[in-house]
This record gives sequence, structure tokens and C-alpha cells, in this order.
Amino acid sequence: MKRIIPIIVLTLLVTGVNAQDDAISKFFSKYMEDENFSRVYISPKMMQMAGGFLKSASEDSDQEAEDLGELISKVRGIRILSTETTNGKSLYQEAMNTLNKNKYEDLMDVADKGSNVKFMVREENGLVKEFLMISGSGESFTLLSMLGNFTYQDLNMLAEKTNMPGIKEYQDGNKKK
Repeated sequence: MKRIIPIIVLTLLVTGVNAQDDAISKFFSKYMEDENFSRVYISPKMMQMAGGFLKSASEDSDQEAEDLGELISKVRGIRILSTETTNGKSLYQEAMNTLNKNKYEDLMDVADKGSNVKFMVREENGLVKEFLMISGSGESFTLLSMLGNFTYQDLNMLAEKTNMPGIKEYQDGNKKK
């Protein structure tokens, strides 16, 4: 009996973590075949390749490219789902309802003139495992999920150096703090 209880507890914990990943995956899966949506998926292998390319190309160039290459190699994958032909507010609510809010910590929540943008992170052992951005308005919706092992400094560098959806809002919000 003493051996069975820890096994059951471990099984429930693993199932809970997988259920969260499944909730996000199910949301993506639900709309990825819909022609009204644009979908981007960048695999972990592609992120490794891009990070390696930047790091090797930076040997003769500047530290900034090397730092960005190091950051990109920490990202395990990116998923982006967006549309501009439907009611983004209802999709925003649907996406928010799929998330287990206990696993995510809000970084920033912006509500302005009928649109909402929310940035959240899922942390484990002091590292950001997932950066999530959900944006919805009357005419558009975007969900961005970035998986990896990075710090908040890495997120700030990402905001400064890239043009991913929602990153400008994240960067502007950080400057206001």
C-alpha cells in the first residue's frame, strides 16, 4: 500500500501537466484546419537550427547576434494561431476558459477600446517554460504559445530584438513598469 500511493500521486501529477498541454493543443487543433485562420508552428528542431546558425554566423560579427542565437536555441517551439475574419472577443474568451489559470501567472493584461491582450507565463524551478499571449478584438484574434527554458531577461531581449505578434505590447508594458 505504501508503494501504491506514491505511484498514484505521481500519475495524477503527470496527467495534470499533460492535460494542460492538451488544452492548448486542442484549442489549436480545433481551428488549425479552418481556412479563416492562419497557423504557424515552428518545431524544436527548427529553433535549434536557427539558434545554431545565428551563433555560428556571429563568430565574425557582433555580440548581439550571438546573444540572440543563444536565446533562440532555448526556445523549444512556437505556435501561433490568428484570424482577422471573425469575432476575436469570443475566441479570446474561449481560449481563456481552456487554460488552467493555476498553472499560469499573469504578466500583463491590457484592455483598450474593445480589445484585450493578455501575457502569461508558466514557470517551473525559476525558469519560464511557456510564454503565452492571447489577443482578441471585434475583428481579430491571436494566440501565441512559446515553449522553452528561458528567463525574464530572455523575454525582454526577445521583445527588443524580434517582431513576433504581441511582443511590441509586451515591450511597451515593461517600459511602463
